[in-house]
Amino acid sequence: MKTDSIKVSAVIAADPKAVYDAWMSSKGHGAMTDSSAKVTARVGGAFSAWEGYISGKTLKLEPGSRIVQSWRTTEFGEKDPDSHLEVLLEKAKGGTKVTLVHTNIPAGHGAEYRKGWIDFYFKPMKEYFASI
Repeated sequence: MKTDSIKVSAVIAADPKAVYDAWMSSKGHGAMTDSSAKVTARVGGAFSAWEGYISGKTLKLEPGSRIVQSWRTTEFGEKDPDSHLEVLLEKAKGGTKVTLVHTNIPAGHGAEYRKGWIDFYFKPMKEYFASI
């Protein structure tokens, strides 16, 4: 089955631990994306974001540096397998370079998910962390 893969990065004005802690917390994830989220902060824990549009499970955690999750949206077909999201956090000039490596996206949807990460994650994250 053919799938899409994307890699997108942005620098967020916060240290890696702050970004990691927000990503892995229901309250923090909701605050940084300006939308509701539920996160069980452990390997094997379920999460959902954007009023249930996104859901999945946390597969690996390296506190302050890496989060790996199975990931899907309500747009995935019933037979589509979960995609795979790797969130990499690296100290950078101006804060943290957040790199999202998103693989196994249903074919033909990579470009829209790339735009979604920029518009619905990086943009509100930049605003949130600049304001705290």
